Amino acid sequence: MKELAYIIFTSILVNNYVLTKFLGICPFLGVSKKLGQATGMGIAVTFVMLLANSATWPINNFILVPFELEYLQTIVFILVIAALVQLVEIILKKYIPALHASLGIYLPLITTNCAVLGVVKNNISDGYGFLESSASALGCGLGFLLAMVLFAGVRERIETSNPPKSFQGVPITLVSAAIVSLSFYGFAGVIDSLFA
Repeated sequence: MKELAYIIFTSILVNNYVLTKFLGICPFLGVSKKLGQATGMGIAVTFVMLLANSATWPINNFILVPFELEYLQTIVFILVIAALVQLVEIILKKYIPALHASLGIYLPLITTNCAVLGVVKNNISDGYGFLESSASALGCGLGFLLAMVLFAGVRERIETSNPPKSFQGVPITLVSAAIVSLSFYGFAGVIDSLFA
């Protein structure tokens, strides 16, 4: 249990896929202008990461590896992720149409979100079992959600400020993202000391 908690907390804070591995930058920059959209996208990505891990781990360990088809991992995983994203899109369109409309084009782009594929591939390359990979997927999804919500707050604050003309728009967004990313590096020692 302690190992699973360690995996979750390191995935959220220390090995945050957006802020330390720079995976999933497209929705991070594209959907973080408003807190509601960022939260919805973060929850959807977390849900897809958990589902993708739950679907791809057995496929890899019970079909691809025994039949020596590991070279098909990327193709198979992308197809599974695409199907899961379509499922999430159908559910959101039917039950939460306002969120579906606000996410717009970014919802289908979860299919090509490299963070989702990165989590699945890294869990396998790290040799995680099903529980460990599920904990990692949950932590990575919550880390993505945390990064989205924090950055949405920063961007809403930027909208009310008056940066120099040369920093307005994309430059101030990228500088802010870098500062938010740097703030997560301080968690490495804290997490290790908590679980030592």
